[in-house]
This record gives sequence, structure tokens and C-alpha cells, in this order.
Amino acid sequence: MFLRSTEQDNNSCEVLKIIIKRLVVGQLDTNCYIVGDKDEKRVGIIDPGGEYNKILNVIQDNNYEVTHIIITHGHIDHILCVDELRKKTFAKVLIHRKDSSALVDGGKNLSFFMGKDIRLSPADIQLEEGDVIDIGKHSFRIIHTPGHSEGGICVYTQGILFSGDTLFRNSIGRTDFPGGSHVKLIDSIKKKLFALDDKTVVYPGHGEETTIENEKNNNPYIINEIGKGDYSG
Repeated sequence: MFLRSTEQDNNSCEVLKIIIKRLVVGQLDTNCYIVGDKDEKRVGIIDPGGEYNKILNVIQDNNYEVTHIIITHGHIDHILCVDELRKKTFAKVLIHRKDSSALVDGGKNLSFFMGKDIRLSPADIQLEEGDVIDIGKHSFRIIHTPGHSEGGICVYTQGILFSGDTLFRNSIGRTDFPGGSHVKLIDSIKKKLFALDDKTVVYPGHGEETTIENEKNNNPYIINEIGKGDYSG
């Protein structure tokens, strides 16, 4: 059972002594998460997609030490503040190998939709399926979930999943961008995410939290594709 205290956009899991703070940032209301060790105050930032000062204020107000900046995929609404935060915190930037080129390519990160050509510095670490990131006493496992993008990932720890734009509450990520694949996205959700415990709490890249159980039973995109509760194989 998870006990969470909510302050505006911030969530904290007290029982596990794990920090989870949600900040809604940028033009597309991206969920940026600050996660880490409550005792040591070491944290990672997942998807800093805008509003640098808003993110930095939370870090400074709580005296957090940022060790990692984790990117679930390379679209601009999830990476916009990466370089500013890396410069300020000296944290390592991590992204899956197959999305790493999006950091340095304005076409691949879709910033042209904003009428810009935004190019960032390369990642410090390129992630792969099964990699583990240690932040304080907590370990975060990388699950490669292609479909929204080729290098899309989810980040899992202790019954908690940060799903990026792979899985939303009663919805799924778009697959009409370059590198997207509806078939791969459904396969990622069915074989990897739905293999997790039903009680797993899902924190998506946009919108409100959900659970794996809720998505199995109520997500129309999943039910229409593979049927309700049909997750074998």
C-alpha cells in the first residue's frame, strides 16, 4: 500500500521513503518527475520538458542533490530543459540508445513543430533494456517500450512505473510520429507493462496517475486491440 501526500502538483510516497514530486511543465503539460531517496535527498529528474525555474525551485527549496536526468524519449516536450539543468546540477543525462540522436537533432526531437530547431548536447549515458539506475538507496530499472518512439522507455521501481508516453490513464501514446509503431506500442504494453503486478502505480508523461489493473480493465485502446484481460503470450 502506498501512502501519498499531495501538494498541488507534488506527490510523495512516504511508506517507501521515496520522493515522487510531479511538476506539470511546458506548452503540452508534460509531467516532469523528481524522484529519489527521501533520507539522502538524492534525486533524479525524469523528463524536464520546460519551465526550468519551476523545476530548479523545487530542487533548491528542498536541498536535493540531483544525480541523474532520465529521459523517457527524445521528443522536445520531454527534453527542453535538459541542458540548463545539467549545467546547473552537473547531473548525468541518460536516454535510450535508439533515441539518443534526438537530443542533437531538431528534426528527430520534433522541435520543428514549434517552429524551431532545438539541438542539445549529447547524452552522458545511453540506456538499454534492463539497465539499473541507483539513486540513493533506490534502484530504478529501465524497460524498453518502443512504439511511441524507437527508444521509448519506462522506469520501474518498487511497484511504481514512470511510463513516459507509452501508457496513459485510459489511453496510449501517439504512433504517427517518425519512429512510431502502433504494433510495437501495443506489444510493449501487453508483454512488458502488463507483466507487472496489477497494483503497480503508473505515473505517465501526461495526465493523471493510474494502475496497471485499471488499464487492463478500462483502457479502450488496449481492450479494442487485444481484448479485456487477454494478456497471455
